[in-house]
Amino acid sequence: MEDNKEQKLTLSNREYLELTGVTEVINFTEDAILLESNLGNLIISGENLHVKHLDLENSQLVVTGYVTELKYNQEGKAENFIKRLFK
Repeated sequence: MEDNKEQKLTLSNREYLELTGVTEVINFTEDAILLESNLGNLIISGENLHVKHLDLENSQLVVTGYVTELKYNQEGKAENFIKRLFK
């Protein structure tokens, strides 16, 4: 896997999300997906979220469902981010 800081995020009609630069999916439910990317931790919030495609070798993720929020965390600590998210 390449170690670069490039990332592409494409959201279509808030129902189909394609993302590159994904290094790890930490946790996911139908309401939230927490992942690590090459640009920091990212939480995807929404309704009926499903991981349609995940290819960590090529750093790709496809999510379907209704996306309500995309939020990056610059702290760099996934554990703290998870604790705040799933309280």
